Amino acid sequence: MKLPFQIDLKDKVVVITGGGGVLCSTFAKAIASCGAKVAILDLNVDAANKVAEEIKADGGTAIGVKANVLEKASLEDAKKIVNDTLGSVDILLNGAGGNNPKGTTSNEYYEIGDEEKEGIKTFFDLDPDGISFVFNLNFIGTFLPIQVFAHDLIGKKGAEIINISSMNAFTPLTKIPAYSGAKAAISNFTQWLAVHFSKVGIRVNAIAPGFFLTNQNRALLISENGEYTERSKKIISQTPMGRFGEKEELIGTLLWLLCEDASSFVNGVVVPVDGGFSAYSGV
Repeated sequence: MKLPFQIDLKDKVVVITGGGGVLCSTFAKAIASCGAKVAILDLNVDAANKVAEEIKADGGTAIGVKANVLEKASLEDAKKIVNDTLGSVDILLNGAGGNNPKGTTSNEYYEIGDEEKEGIKTFFDLDPDGISFVFNLNFIGTFLPIQVFAHDLIGKKGAEIINISSMNAFTPLTKIPAYSGAKAAISNFTQWLAVHFSKVGIRVNAIAPGFFLTNQNRALLISENGEYTERSKKIISQTPMGRFGEKEELIGTLLWLLCEDASSFVNGVVVPVDGGFSAYSGV
């Protein structure tokens, strides 16, 4: 993988949750290219193993490990595998998360009579269990891995936790209240943790991606004929750079945050990588 710049992560052990996905697999490959030993955790172990094999084929060190970020016992089992195979963990990147239709309304705005319309899911139709699932997948799915893996990081030079927030954390997007609320919680939790762990040498920061095409959102953003959907057109109209981000455009921010020589006094920040989306008022 071609990197925007090189940092030295030689012999560092890095755990990445959600590592089988589009964005986090890119993170894993970049980190491995800097010499780290990477553990790719994912509920889909086949996806995790595929990424690990690609890293090894490129000369890096990686393992795929099955883990459910909503089950502490599963994470503890994963940690034992990581420790036994790669060693004590130095860096944790929390990338697991996502949205689900159970936490999504059909329309942006509620209008009188919507509840009588067939096939329309309003705010009043949202299932609390669905809301809990989406919120927990993102927030608890960040909280629990930190509880399990942060013990290894205490007192180490260059120890860091990086969380994945979102543009939703700055301004909630329409239709997806649970996802938006969870990402706002992750941003707040990142700041809380940065203070909480500041005396034991663990820096905690977050990256807030703007709009990138992934396997999860492709059907929402790209129509079957390959054209932008109406939601995509709205996103692009609110993004001053006028396009979606490329996954490789997150790498520079990631490496900067991981490079202690470059960001040693950076702690408790949430960095937008969004093409100007969060800066644009729409006027």
